[in-house]
Amino acid sequence: MTRQPISVALVEDDPAVRQRFKASIEKQPQLTWIGEATSVREGKALLGDNCPRVLLVDLGLPDGSGLEVITEAAHHCPATEVMVVSMFGDEGHVIQAIEAGASGYLLKDMDDESLAEHIIQLVDGGSPMSPMIARHLLKKMRQSEEPDQAAVSGISLTKREMQLLKLLARGYTYREVADELSVSSHTVNSHIKNLYRKLSVKTKNEAVFAATRQGLLDMRNLD
Repeated sequence: MTRQPISVALVEDDPAVRQRFKASIEKQPQLTWIGEATSVREGKALLGDNCPRVLLVDLGLPDGSGLEVITEAAHHCPATEVMVVSMFGDEGHVIQAIEAGASGYLLKDMDDESLAEHIIQLVDGGSPMSPMIARHLLKKMRQSEEPDQAAVSGISLTKREMQLLKLLARGYTYREVADELSVSSHTVNSHIKNLYRKLSVKTKNEAVFAATRQGLLDMRNLD
């Protein structure tokens, strides 16, 4: 069955960047451009009119932070996948964006031709990240190796949920998890919803980060 084109919107104040990204997306038949915004206010209004499948967000906007738009998307457009595309690559911005609900984080110096591929990967359950961003997350996880015993005692994951969590930590997409566990995508989605609820998170990256911080997951032993 042919998949419907993935709807994409952008929140970015730089007109040159908007034009670059729009051109890249319109070249890909699997994607469809549905709108753009240049500020936090316009970004929130855009989400009020239509929830795109993927929202690209810059963090440095003229009237505030793109984090406000990400939070708005998480609350009002839960099916929307958010990917940050920014010049800010420091650990603070990365962690804040992921905690707000972003599932991907790319730096603006990436190859424009790869943008469409990253968007498709995001919708398929991946978490596209620039190498520098991935290093920040690994560093943050290593700093959280000491288990929080109080948190561990309050969370109980099933064997299947632990299997799924380890596969997500290894970078598997939802589709690849289904294949690895020999279950349907519907079953995987059901387990993921339960896992996210137990960990009080909204995205795959948050789940891995929370499980590591609370001592449920050891990144050094994912077999």
